[in-house]
Amino acid sequence: MIARSALCTLLAASAASAADWPAFRGPNGTGTSADAKPPAKWSAKENLKWTAALPGAGSSSPIVVGVNVFVTYYTGTPADKLVRHLACLDRATGKAKWTADVPGTATEDRYAGYLREHGYASHTPVSDGEAVYVFFGKAGVLAFDMAGKQLWQTSVGTQSDVRGWGSAASPILHGKLVIVNASSEGRAVVALDKATGKQVWKETGTKLSLSFGSPALVKAGDRFDLVVAMPALVWGLDPDTGKQRWTTAIKPDGNISPTVVPGDGVAYIYGGYQTKGSLAVKAGGTGDVKPEWSAKSSSYVPTPALAGGKLYCVTDEGFAQCVNAADGKVIYDERLSIKGAGGKGSKPVYASAVVADGKVFAVSRRGGTFVYKTGDKFDTADVTTNPPLDDTDFNATPAVAGKQLFLRSNAAVYCVE
Repeated sequence: MIARSALCTLLAASAASAADWPAFRGPNGTGTSADAKPPAKWSAKENLKWTAALPGAGSSSPIVVGVNVFVTYYTGTPADKLVRHLACLDRATGKAKWTADVPGTATEDRYAGYLREHGYASHTPVSDGEAVYVFFGKAGVLAFDMAGKQLWQTSVGTQSDVRGWGSAASPILHGKLVIVNASSEGRAVVALDKATGKQVWKETGTKLSLSFGSPALVKAGDRFDLVVAMPALVWGLDPDTGKQRWTTAIKPDGNISPTVVPGDGVAYIYGGYQTKGSLAVKAGGTGDVKPEWSAKSSSYVPTPALAGGKLYCVTDEGFAQCVNAADGKVIYDERLSIKGAGGKGSKPVYASAVVADGKVFAVSRRGGTFVYKTGDKFDTADVTTNPPLDDTDFNATPAVAGKQLFLRSNAAVYCVE
């Protein structure tokens, strides 16, 4: 169990390194590691380095920063003293160094409906190696130093999305800014000063109510565009000022769950319910921008990983999908044999796949983790199925760093090496 520690290391890591996994879907947001080489096979008796039990559930991913692993979870419910927690684990042993506890607000969404699918700790932390930044929904955005001291806390709204599903978008960093998609809380994308938590800019829009994915920074020439997807619309913003540079009308007009995938001057957008779809939008433009391509292939919650000019995804329904990033054409779309789901009515996959060492690592909720090679061909006989390490839901996207892979369930964090 994780407990608060008054004595902890004052400086765990001087800065986030290239080998770290300091944010949701990795250092560049593509879901791909250029140098990690985790094992492709494991079990409770093989290649399991450590297990860290968690006192509460959550769908957020672990992040890896130097010698530390950070993860969030929650305890209680709005009816029973909801508290969100940030835990710092020792990367070598899994032992807790410290936890920070953040009480919920009086305006928290009721624990019902789709919110039960992911809970109240669905935003993955982000770190620059000097501080850790978390988005805790209606409780706000917070910064902690590497010893667990709270530096600041800023509210970005206490509203609810029109369906009461709760928010899930993870914060990202850009220069001196922390940027969050406060879609549910404030119908806004908000940038805060990393040092003080003060608002630097805010861009609002009514369509953001059903935008559940994280924004992404896409480099186009000598500039970055902040790309935000929402029902029927994509924004390209100046990340320094929040001003709109371009917009793209899109066919998916329902809620948008997957995160924007940043490519080389191109943003890839998936999602929509009930009208699903995917598209590629070229960054760097102004005004109304037309998609480079659009397709019917899509994923509802899991976000594709971009590697070698291909988009790899295991969809919420359990299909292993590979798409050519240049034109959106499907290379393969094959069903995996996934046993179990997350309960009555739940889909078998909630987490996003990641790519490392030429392999796709796809976590299912209760059917284990599937590992298979990247490339144009898919053969079910070549898929390695690693059994689940406990009997709770695995909703979190894994983290990979060095020779390690980090899995997270509603009960624990696991380090595979």
